[in-house]
Amino acid sequence: MFDRVIVVDWSGRATRSPAHDSKDAIWVAVVQGASGQATPTYHRSRAAAEVHLQALLAEGGRQLLGFDFPMGYPQGFAKALTGQNNTRALHGWIASHVRDGADNSNNRFEVAAGINRRLGGQGPFWGCPKQAPRDGLPARKVVDYAALGLAEKRRVERENPPAKPVWQLLGAGSVGSQALLGIPVVHRLAQATGAAVWPFEAPRDLTLAEVYPSLLSRAVTAAADPIPDRAQVRLLALALWQLARKGRLAPLFDTPPDAQEEGWILGAGHAALLEEALTWT
Repeated sequence: MFDRVIVVDWSGRATRSPAHDSKDAIWVAVVQGASGQATPTYHRSRAAAEVHLQALLAEGGRQLLGFDFPMGYPQGFAKALTGQNNTRALHGWIASHVRDGADNSNNRFEVAAGINRRLGGQGPFWGCPKQAPRDGLPARKVVDYAALGLAEKRRVERENPPAKPVWQLLGAGSVGSQALLGIPVVHRLAQATGAAVWPFEAPRDLTLAEVYPSLLSRAVTAAADPIPDRAQVRLLALALWQLARKGRLAPLFDTPPDAQEEGWILGAGHAALLEEALTWT
């Protein structure tokens, strides 16, 4: 289905990453051609990574680009915020409100607090620095999701622990900040290149998708890379490329109906197949 596979380990940092290779930064792995070699590249800011990804997609051809953050939210959130049951419209709304500088300075906490106030309560988002509180954004999880009419987790997170809920913005394992700062990049890349954003749109030659490198946690551990993020993107890109090369990638694009609104992790339910693909030559 694809000749090139790109996997990105995103970051929600508020400052530029160190000049040297490090964890908690942005890593991009690209696999293509007959060799199947993945050479991860290191990017100190989201802006720099976006420029790099834009250049790759602009080369055309059949490319799959996976980001390791949620691209959707639990059912009902898009309509509550935009008036439409349309996640692509939600992406546009987020992109129009998030400001993210070349130095990684950003307004994600302000955007989340504003959404909470708009929905009339202390949620659904939570988690902000205690030294910089925001009105409407609790530092800890005190949200009554039932009262808001929203689920705490998407179906894909309920079925694939330990995937974290998209509402948590700060703390160990949180992905909420990465999503708020990554969805605008997905939106702009799709607009600039005509790429499909799966599963909200059917896959086509250029496809952007949500991935979850922890599906290969055993292989990442075995790799013994001092920077696990680097190993994650390399191994997942290789596994997806092997499946594409063998014509066995299509089943990973099958999703339950609610994925059309909430999104889905490419490869969820297929961890064993992804691990097997790493053994192929």
